[in-house]
Amino acid sequence: MAGETIAAVATPLGEGGIGIVRLSGPEALAIADRMFQRKDGQSLLQQPTYTLRYGKVVDPKTGRKLDEAIAVVMRAPHSYTAEDVVEIQCHGGVVVVREILNLALELGARLAEPGEFTKRAFLNGRLDLAQAEAVIDLVQSHTRLGLEVAVDQLEGSLSRRIAQIREGLYDLAVGIEASIDFPEDDLPEVELDEVERGLRASLEQIEALLATADDGKILREGLKTVITGKPNVGKSSLLNTLLDENRALVTDIPGTTRDTIEEVVSLKGVALRLIDTAGIRESSDLVERLGVERSLQLLEEADLVLHVLDRSVALTPEDFQILDMTKGSRRILLVNKTDLPPAWELQDLGEIDSPVLEISLVAEPERVVAALSEAILDLVGLAAVHSSAGSRALVTRARHKQALQEAKRFLEESLRTHLAGLPLDLVAVDLYQALEALGEITGETVRENVLDRIFAEFCIGK
Repeated sequence: MAGETIAAVATPLGEGGIGIVRLSGPEALAIADRMFQRKDGQSLLQQPTYTLRYGKVVDPKTGRKLDEAIAVVMRAPHSYTAEDVVEIQCHGGVVVVREILNLALELGARLAEPGEFTKRAFLNGRLDLAQAEAVIDLVQSHTRLGLEVAVDQLEGSLSRRIAQIREGLYDLAVGIEASIDFPEDDLPEVELDEVERGLRASLEQIEALLATADDGKILREGLKTVITGKPNVGKSSLLNTLLDENRALVTDIPGTTRDTIEEVVSLKGVALRLIDTAGIRESSDLVERLGVERSLQLLEEADLVLHVLDRSVALTPEDFQILDMTKGSRRILLVNKTDLPPAWELQDLGEIDSPVLEISLVAEPERVVAALSEAILDLVGLAAVHSSAGSRALVTRARHKQALQEAKRFLEESLRTHLAGLPLDLVAVDLYQALEALGEITGETVRENVLDRIFAEFCIGK
């Protein structure tokens, strides 16, 4: 990869106001200069960094003009990839953008792999690995809170916390190594109490980061939220109310929803990946029965269950069956149709360990959205995160959580070894393993297959 110049389309495919073809590498300027003619006749090779010039894209072999465009020059090392970068900003259209990209490839560039621009930024020291992962989080964020967390991580909030922990452990390791390797020198001996204090302090910091993992995962990925209940209780009406559109078909005929309907909605900055399921009931209809089976499977995978009940009709054994199925889940009960005469009271449900909202999706849809938003934030413990997102380090990825768990395990073993009175060189073995695990988060220690897996998540052009 080193020494090659790569090119890709950096804007979404389709018609738009602008399209961008990005080149990065040692020959980026030379290739762009051959295909771009500035209006003033000057060469791109002399164009200063962080400047743009108007001109046209021309095939140097045929003289055929492809488009009027602007060329943006960003010279190494002060660019996104820390290499020479040129962006050709042309009119947005599938054909014109593809033609300009193909011309760049004909003139010597190679088509970039997914995430290769960001991967080069990491390999060239422009970003660490946690910051590089924050780039894709930023691109894929569904909510304002998710965006704030991604921006904060891109600016190094998590990386700084990891560096702080590693620095403390390195200081501890240096003291231990000095006392082991140079006992005859006049160096201050490491105090045993100091080793214990250092290990415990690092463990506390790691545990504090691990405590944010659930919040961070929710803010990055959203809550997989399953809407469930008997047929015709208002599940599809709830979906439509939350989306503020008629996404699901609503009728008085039970069994209308035969398959799952999935959408994403933001409530108070938290993304809900809403899944409206088929009403759970016994049915002789094969298609509906398959939909019910799918609903039951989704209940097991859900982060949050919104269980809808109809207050206007008598409770049935099916109601209690579904309540029992979702018992123990992170669940909110929505008692719907309170605008109609009630057929039962809340105490008829028995002992319920979930928040209960009495609602009318027909009469008060706006109140339903507001009340449900607050209930979800309280239930998943995000009320405090809602006010502090973007201002503290959060663990948002399973890879980071796993590395922290490994570091915690090694430090706990190191502390047990130390408290058992064993030699300091044995204490140091697990201490260095913990440092290795922490380094995997920021990429100071990283395996090649990990890099490939991370950057495969990116789109081409980023």
